[in-house]
Amino acid sequence: MKRTIAFAIIAFLMALTVGCSGGGNEDKQPAGGNGNEAGGEETVELKFLMWGNQAHMDLYNDLIDSFTEKHPHIAVKMESVPYPDYQQKVSVLAAGQELPDVAWVAERMVPQFMANGILADVSGFKDDEAFHMEDYIPSTLDLFRKGDELLGLPFSTPPSVMFYNESLFQAAGLTDPNTLAKEGKWTWEEFEKAAKAITNTDVKNRVYGANFFRDWSTWIVLSSYSWSNGSGPFNADMTQFTWNDQFGVETFKMLERMMFQDGSHPKAGEQVSFEAGNVGMFFDVYSYVSKAREVTDFEWSIAPLPSGSEGSVPMLGQAGYVLFKDSKHPEEAKLLLKHFAGQEGIQATSSFFVPPRESVLESELFINQPNNPSEEHIRQAVIEEMKKARILPGHINWQVIDNAILQGFDRLFGQAMPAEENLKLMEEEVNRSLQ
Repeated sequence: MKRTIAFAIIAFLMALTVGCSGGGNEDKQPAGGNGNEAGGEETVELKFLMWGNQAHMDLYNDLIDSFTEKHPHIAVKMESVPYPDYQQKVSVLAAGQELPDVAWVAERMVPQFMANGILADVSGFKDDEAFHMEDYIPSTLDLFRKGDELLGLPFSTPPSVMFYNESLFQAAGLTDPNTLAKEGKWTWEEFEKAAKAITNTDVKNRVYGANFFRDWSTWIVLSSYSWSNGSGPFNADMTQFTWNDQFGVETFKMLERMMFQDGSHPKAGEQVSFEAGNVGMFFDVYSYVSKAREVTDFEWSIAPLPSGSEGSVPMLGQAGYVLFKDSKHPEEAKLLLKHFAGQEGIQATSSFFVPPRESVLESELFINQPNNPSEEHIRQAVIEEMKKARILPGHINWQVIDNAILQGFDRLFGQAMPAEENLKLMEEEVNRSLQ
């Protein structure tokens, strides 16, 4: 009997201790649960999906660590899916009701995810004074607006830029693109001439003057030729394919000349890379700077894209964070999103991405990263060009549209038909999906 009374007293004291441990904890957050306890609260596990490389994952592991220090009852599991498979992966997860809590999205994924009704509204973040929503450059939020809802937040808003090998330009006796751009002389004609002058066809020392493709499915940067001349691949409301015009034909013929006549552009399937030193000019969004910083064998920098009759018009890439409606832990997911998209998170990711927060974009932290291009060149090629950049309109049938355009590029790469016929066929195939 005495033993029973003793156990009862111990149990009562333990219960009293646990109950008091939660008092006075101002940072205590709503708990969901998998039955594990951390600091008196049930541990919640959030899933975070992205397509980043190992360097990106290392950065996010640090961000996650700083998040869990503040919220020890929340664990975050990160998964990276290759970009070409990413949109399909999210669609499969949605069908199986297994979506993550927080995820990356690219601009061309957003229309489909909006139409599918799987994104959660985060417009309430504006009421959190500590989040400083007013710091976001307003235009960077447009992609995520649907009526009064805000269905995501950007973390990367990079304009496409031209990475160039300064050593090759100097060896060829050429004026560098930044100097020409300042003088208003960096045109598509000058670009093509420079690519031809830099090219070396010697088998052992093969150098291509330029490369438009990060991989053979990233054709979108070529839109800038048409945009800079007042046209484009699509009309403004994305209901018609408009690349079958003078400037679309000129784009395809330029690429054909460079590939098959001048030898200044690699042919489809050839493995080349800017960082290996065998490409003089390489078109990509500014985020590629994270790889370029590792280059030590030659001098390099960035420049604006060449100009047409209406100046330079780079493509604006955009990636953002979204929450999914079906999250089992919506309040904890909002905390994670605020951590990633707040000033601290955007400052951390600015080592790779062009920040959408004005305070970070103009900061020394973004501009003066180790091994970055000069501040002058970053301002000229990135900060000033963001005002001119365009986001390619999205569409719910983007994957089908993209595939039809890639088939057109396959015909170009195989010299299957003249540019005029190829673009006419592309127009017929793409318009079916647009309408």
